[in-house]
Amino acid sequence: MGKLKAFFSKQDQKKLEEGLANTKKSFLSKLGTALVGKTKIDEELLDELEDVLIQSDVGVATTLKIINALEARTAKDKYLGNEDLMRMMQEEILELLVSPNHEKEISKDASFDHKPHVVMVVGVNGVGKTTTVGKLAHQFKSSGKKVMLGAADTFRAGAIDQLQIWADRVGVPLVRQEMGSDPASVAFDTLESAKAQGVDIVFIDTAGRLHNKVNLMNELSKVKRVMDKVVPDAPHEVLLVLDGSTGQNAFEQAKQFTAATEVTSLAITKLDGTAKGGVLLGISDQFQIPVKYIGVGEGIEDLQFFDKRNFIQTLFN
Repeated sequence: MGKLKAFFSKQDQKKLEEGLANTKKSFLSKLGTALVGKTKIDEELLDELEDVLIQSDVGVATTLKIINALEARTAKDKYLGNEDLMRMMQEEILELLVSPNHEKEISKDASFDHKPHVVMVVGVNGVGKTTTVGKLAHQFKSSGKKVMLGAADTFRAGAIDQLQIWADRVGVPLVRQEMGSDPASVAFDTLESAKAQGVDIVFIDTAGRLHNKVNLMNELSKVKRVMDKVVPDAPHEVLLVLDGSTGQNAFEQAKQFTAATEVTSLAITKLDGTAKGGVLLGISDQFQIPVKYIGVGEGIEDLQFFDKRNFIQTLFN
C-alpha cells in the first residue's frame, strides 16, 4: 500500500473527514448510546449493536456477519472494554470489505495490460455517473495518461452535452453521435479512434435506464461484444456508480446491474451529503465487488481512491 499512502495527502484526508462527517456523527452517536452504562458484552449489547449497524444502512446480511463474528470472539471473555469492542468491530468490517488492486491505477509510471485500457461506466441516471467519468478523466490526465471519453448514453441529449462540458473542462477528446444513435456504434467509433491516437485509457459512459432489465442486459452485452472486436477483452473494467445518499435503494441498483453485466468495481458518490455512508460496507460485502472510488465533495479533486483501512479508521476515530 506504499504507493497509495504517497498519493493520499493531508488535504485528501481532510476532505475524507469532511465528507464522512454526517455518517460518522450519526454512526458514533448511535454507537455511543448503545455503549452507555455497559460493563460487559452480552446478548443485549450485541442486539443493540445490530440495531446500530442496520440503522446505519450497512444492511441486514452484512450486519449479521459482523455481529456473529463479534459474538464468537467475545464468547470466552465478556468483560472486554469498549475500546476492545470498537477495535474488534473495525477488524471485522475490514475483513468483509473486498480489496481492489490500487497499485496500477494510481502509479504514474504504470502501464496497462491493454492499450487502450477500456472502462465501461454504468449506473442509473442521477447518481453522478457522468460527473464521475469527468473527474476520472481529470485524474488520469493529471497523472500523465492520454485519455478519451465515449458518449454512449445516446438516449438523453443532456447526457451527451454534460459529458462534452466535462471533456472540454478537462481537455480530453470526446467521441459522440446524435441523440438516439446506437450506443454500440459510439463505443466502436471511440475505441477505433483511441487505437489510432495511441490513447492509454478510455471511459465509455452508458445509459442509466432500469425500467426493463432485459433491455438493459441486451444493450450492455451488445456494447461489450462490439468493444471486444476492436480491443481484445474490452471492457477491461466495468465500473458501477452508486449514489451513497440513497441508502438501501443503492442495494437494489447494485442487484439490477450485477444481474445485467459483470461489474468489476464500484464508485460510491455523494458521501459528503448523507449520513448513509454505511451502505458502502454492505454493498461491497454482499456483491463481493471492491469499492474503488468514493465521492466526498463536488470539486474536481473530490473523487478519491478508496483505502478501506483509512476509511474505517476515519469512521471510528
